[in-house]
Amino acid sequence: MDTAPTTPPRIVFLDRATIDPKVDLTRPHVPHCWQEHDRTAPDQVVARLRGAQVAITNKVPITRATLDALPDLRFVTIAATGYDIVDLDACREKGVTVSNVRGYAVGSVPEHTMALILALARGVVGYRRDVIAGDWQASGQFCFFNHDIRDLSGATLGLIGAGSIGASVARLAEAFGMRVLQAERKGAATLRPGKTAFDDVLARADVLTVHCPLTSETKGMIGDAEFAAMARRPIVINVSRGGIVEEAAAVRAIEAGRISGLGLDVLTTEPPAGDNPILRICARPDVILTPHVAWASHNAMTALWDQVVASIDGFLAGAPVRVLVGP
Repeated sequence: MDTAPTTPPRIVFLDRATIDPKVDLTRPHVPHCWQEHDRTAPDQVVARLRGAQVAITNKVPITRATLDALPDLRFVTIAATGYDIVDLDACREKGVTVSNVRGYAVGSVPEHTMALILALARGVVGYRRDVIAGDWQASGQFCFFNHDIRDLSGATLGLIGAGSIGASVARLAEAFGMRVLQAERKGAATLRPGKTAFDDVLARADVLTVHCPLTSETKGMIGDAEFAAMARRPIVINVSRGGIVEEAAAVRAIEAGRISGLGLDVLTTEPPAGDNPILRICARPDVILTPHVAWASHNAMTALWDQVVASIDGFLAGAPVRVLVGP
């Protein structure tokens, strides 16, 4: 007996512009109807996803109110590792499966981390600026000493975050001759093997780098009290998520000399509003702010997209992968 043809699933990518246009976006292997938008404002989400079974989002929020208005939506795949933009509880209640991507930037993010550490430790930003300004040419000698230079060899790296990114940073740091302290969770009553108490890491680190997701537990993890506990004036790096390091507190710390350098690739609001306090200090030679690009090598973006496509194919075949919320 003949059966009616099945309507192909509608797939909508809400923020295509978050991936470099030079990256070739292959499509899922199953028959489908594809639609993509460079950017999607919060008030456009429902209209663009109406009737869609699959949504792809990098930074566009999927909220409970959005889900209430989209009964056809069955699958959300996040083109990132962080999942704070999606209301997982609401997805669970409504039977919407959610996947993310993992481990795609284990080369890109650690290399960016080390680039920030090296540039700040060696005074690269300040010395480059001095050469452009003619200060070296006017100095009258072969070198001059406007900015402190620190060696990484023999220094201590405090590592917050125990995932694949953190592990890769640890390997690179050890290759430079650094001692690595893996921080236990803030406030933990007991220490797991190989971990150092959070407060001890703050006190002992010459460089402190953050590699953990933004959750209710990590939001505001590094604030005024934590900066005050950094006894060795460390370089502080955050390439994970904005909001883990409190931005106003970071400004106070660098201006008061409690830390010797600040490297940020992420901010609480991106792009930053004009009143973000970090913008007031980002021209300092001991501060580097990059526009959330630690993950964005061509290889990493290609690997990310391969995982997105695989997640869609897996879900539509009844075998979802990298599931955050599922059946």
